[in-house]
Amino acid sequence: MNNANRLLVGLVVASVSLLVIVAGTLRAADSGIDGVITVSPSRPGPTRPGDLPAPVANIAFVVKKGDEKVSSFTTDAAGHFHVVLPPGQYVVSREDPGARIGRWQFEAIVETGKMTAVHWTGDSGMR
Repeated sequence: MNNANRLLVGLVVASVSLLVIVAGTLRAADSGIDGVITVSPSRPGPTRPGDLPAPVANIAFVVKKGDEKVSSFTTDAAGHFHVVLPPGQYVVSREDPGARIGRWQFEAIVETGKMTAVHWTGDSGMR
């Protein structure tokens, strides 16, 4: 093998090694939770046929791993959120004054390289 071929093989090996390192880094960053949070019942009074949960719009949530707060997010107008997290088991909850009524705590398991898709419905406490 001449010097030019050795150089070419060396560049290919170095490029592939770099791609493997970058892909591993991107894969770790691609894990977390992506989903929608709704609330039900969404209005007081008796439940009527066709009543649907309403989006939990523009509300802040905290993400904890054990007793440690590791992240937070705010839902958008449709109740959607996306939070990047390392693999692990998490508890997501509201901690604002409105969270004292109803049930606003959810659990999720995040796996390496995966976004955990969720659709959580909070209990407004209205009856």
